Amino acid sequence: MSKTTPSAPEDQDLGAAGSQLSTAPEEEAPNPPALGVIGWARWFWRQLTSMRVALLLLLLLSLAAIPGSLIPQTGVDITQVEDFRRRHTGLAPVYDKLGLFNVYSSVWFSAIYILLFVSLIGCIVPRTWQFVGQLRGRPPGAPRRLTRLPAHTTWRTTATPDEVREAALALLGRRRFRSHTVGDAVAAEKGYLREAGNLAFHVALIVMLVAFAWGQLFKSEGNKLIVEGAGFANTLSQYDDFKSGNLFENDDLEPFSFTLNRFTGTYEPSGPNRGTPRTYEADLTYSEGADGKERRTTVEVNEPLQIGDAKAYLVSHGYAPVMTVRDGKGEIVFQDAVPLLPQDGNVTSSGVVRVMDGYKDARGRSEQLGFQLWFLPTYAKGSMVSQFPALISPMMAVNAYHGDLGVNSGIPKNVYQLDKTHMKEFKDAKGKLLKKQLRPGDTLELPNGAGTITYEKETREWAGFQIVQEPGGGWALAGSVAAIAGLAGSLFIQRRRVWVRATTGDDGVTVVEMAGLGRSESAKLPEELGDLAAALYERAPGAPESAADPEDDPSSTPDPHAVSAEGADKP
Repeated sequence: MSKTTPSAPEDQDLGAAGSQLSTAPEEEAPNPPALGVIGWARWFWRQLTSMRVALLLLLLLSLAAIPGSLIPQTGVDITQVEDFRRRHTGLAPVYDKLGLFNVYSSVWFSAIYILLFVSLIGCIVPRTWQFVGQLRGRPPGAPRRLTRLPAHTTWRTTATPDEVREAALALLGRRRFRSHTVGDAVAAEKGYLREAGNLAFHVALIVMLVAFAWGQLFKSEGNKLIVEGAGFANTLSQYDDFKSGNLFENDDLEPFSFTLNRFTGTYEPSGPNRGTPRTYEADLTYSEGADGKERRTTVEVNEPLQIGDAKAYLVSHGYAPVMTVRDGKGEIVFQDAVPLLPQDGNVTSSGVVRVMDGYKDARGRSEQLGFQLWFLPTYAKGSMVSQFPALISPMMAVNAYHGDLGVNSGIPKNVYQLDKTHMKEFKDAKGKLLKKQLRPGDTLELPNGAGTITYEKETREWAGFQIVQEPGGGWALAGSVAAIAGLAGSLFIQRRRVWVRATTGDDGVTVVEMAGLGRSESAKLPEELGDLAAALYERAPGAPESAADPEDDPSSTPDPHAVSAEGADKP
């Protein structure tokens, strides 16, 4: 056996030298042609409008929205943003430069959003024209050899080729195939809704994106606390707090008003879920527009009052005891239901009462009064927290202060908190701080004839409403439904073609060939072709065997159900 030995280094050097001494022209690698500005623009457009890039941009948009959920946003809650800045002095400037406090209005988020729009539209428009062309066209003619298709069958019949083709046209028409005769065969196609579903899915994505952008730009959201018997009109000045989109205007608010007649809340009385709310209902009287007819309705959790694009959700509840403050002469200087904010699940609540000019000190100087309230709807002796959320045995703890409330400093104050910076707490005759627990009807007398504060025998309830106005919600819902329907159509509808060829054999008997081809792999295609062949076989039954040996004639297959699926796994 001969053995091949590696060439010596000398041989390699001789070969290199011989190549250098050769007079044959040296082949150079072809340089790709320069694309130019137009060429690069076309390349960029093709890449941008490809489905691959559209899906990538959709993924990037989802990832870009994550910081907006994790980091406080200026448009949602500026107080949380300022608190974040105080706690993270080093990280906040970086977030400012990256626009992470305003994710949805940042340049980079808007760029992804716009590129996704352009990509989807660039994908849809040419495919739509192509689909329209397919609808206006007709199925192509039959291939020369139908037996090479993934699913096929054949048999002989005494019916004429014209009769077979007419029967095939009628059968395929009833099965909702688009069919026509091409030469000696019938060509049919079905499943156009697959592409229609695909286009509907992408159009629905655009509708959803537009609806989302429209809703974010023109939305408004505000909160309002309303005591029983009080009302609300949908104007900017009526809100406790309010935020809106960049393009929102005050005139965009839906004109309506409502009054809280009564709030009803029931709770589990015992068991492991004791105190859990069973019902939260707000009985309202509302009207649309300035002169609308008054109507009654009940708002529950997740069942808002809806007027136009605005929805009023019931989001919170609490108590508002009626408090009366009298000056040293016995004249009423304050009397109103005071809404108190819950501090726990059993509605232990706190709040304040402010009296601007209700007290004169020993020198005759006018001072302001402030009262810190701590309310328990169900009081148990020895505990300063409520035992149950319902109003069973109410108790009010009061701390009284005098001095400057700071309301004239020009700095906004929380109406549910008392600024004690320039306030002094009242003391009794023994020099102890003045504190007292009041039951409904009890009165706390202030020292030095400063006046009194009384917890009246009336405790109202209040309800907190969140009024949301986000146009485009209906379009977003319609887009999501259309997207699901289109996706289902593109996944479950299979586009396929069927051909039926009928020709006259050498012995004068008609030979019927039937085959099908799917645009995507489908295990149901041979089964469907078998059903069609069986139905056509009833109209063009098999011919009796001729004198020739059937084994010599492979076209004399008497059973149309014997559909061959050879090559079904081939492209």
